[in-house]
Amino acid sequence: MSLPIRLVLAVAGAIAAVFVARDVPNFGVLQAFIGMLLIVAVVGLLAWLRR
Repeated sequence: MSLPIRLVLAVAGAIAAVFVARDVPNFGVLQAFIGMLLIVAVVGLLAWLRR
């Protein structure tokens, strides 16, 4: 179960690193926010395709 979460956070970390430096104190917050957006986008896409 933790493998998909790690993959999402790895992708979110790469996207967040484009916008802010990794040593910024709130990098983890931005990474989690982008990770949630990715999960919502994937679930939304799957729901849209199953219509």
